[in-house]
Amino acid sequence: MSSTESTQAAGNGHDEPAPLLRVEGLKKDFISGGSRMLGRAGNVVHAVDDVSFSVARGETFGLVGESGCGKSTVARCILRLLEPTAGRIVFDGVDIGPLAADEMRRLRRRMQIVFQDPFGSLNPRMNVEAIVKEPLVIHRIGEQHERSNRVIETLELVGVTEQQARRKPHEFSGGQRQRIALARALILQPDLVILDEPVSALDVSIQAQVLNLLRELQERLNLTYVFIVHDLAVAEYFCDRLAVLYLGAVMELTDRERLFRAPLHPYTGALLSAVPVPDPAVEREREHVVLAGEVSDELATGGCRFKARCPIGRDRDICGEEEPALIAHESGHLAACHFPGELHWLVEPSASEES
Repeated sequence: MSSTESTQAAGNGHDEPAPLLRVEGLKKDFISGGSRMLGRAGNVVHAVDDVSFSVARGETFGLVGESGCGKSTVARCILRLLEPTAGRIVFDGVDIGPLAADEMRRLRRRMQIVFQDPFGSLNPRMNVEAIVKEPLVIHRIGEQHERSNRVIETLELVGVTEQQARRKPHEFSGGQRQRIALARALILQPDLVILDEPVSALDVSIQAQVLNLLRELQERLNLTYVFIVHDLAVAEYFCDRLAVLYLGAVMELTDRERLFRAPLHPYTGALLSAVPVPDPAVEREREHVVLAGEVSDELATGGCRFKARCPIGRDRDICGEEEPALIAHESGHLAACHFPGELHWLVEPSASEES
């Protein structure tokens, strides 16, 4: 079974309705260090390498991994803010790859994104009303009074008042600015919202407020989320299913409960071991996996791309010779590892629960 077939089996059973979003064999390459003027060829960087997954309607699907693993690149390819090098992106049955610019613009009314930096993504010269209204103007939706009414209604949904709509972004806190960015995404009444690290720049107390708001809006408006996150505690709280990315490829894909209770890939296990447990007694007894090097130091040169940092595979021949395929090791639980589940000494969540 190919990685694409395995992923679709995990994400969309035969008796389930078709997913809202399907990503098949997505690849995105960049050229670094080249120069057309000097006639110098650059190095090819495989930012996203054969990524496949599906997202059901009303689901929150998480993309997890360290900085530089390709999460945000996947998000931008889904919206065609970046053009994929290869692969297919199917939204509600429509392959968006061949769409012309005007067709893609119309489709983007149903696909929106909220970026990580709530200040950098808002025009400092415009007031809040103009920022949130702008998508309606671009898509030529409604008359002037209809647009104004819709802006006020959408801002109220996210907790911003009509009086505050006359202010500019610098007059708001980080959490308020992210609410404004969310209102701008929701003004077009989309089906899919991509959340690119939407709370990582916020204080912890504000993170909880924004996450709770996102969940309330999802239920109220029947939204589907693709949630990009590096904080596993946030991912466990917010996501239904998750894909763990490393150097542009999916290492593990399953539902939230199985990922956090019984991870199969050693990279997932290492990430989970770094998440602190609030109980000091349990935290002292836990085994922590310390990975050598950083993501940027490791390039796939044949074999497993995680081999040089892997605590169980770095000295095994097969890991240096053959890249493991992303396959289902049990129903609905995929992992790209020759020795899945071998990190048996990781502390299980049940230990902290019992304490």
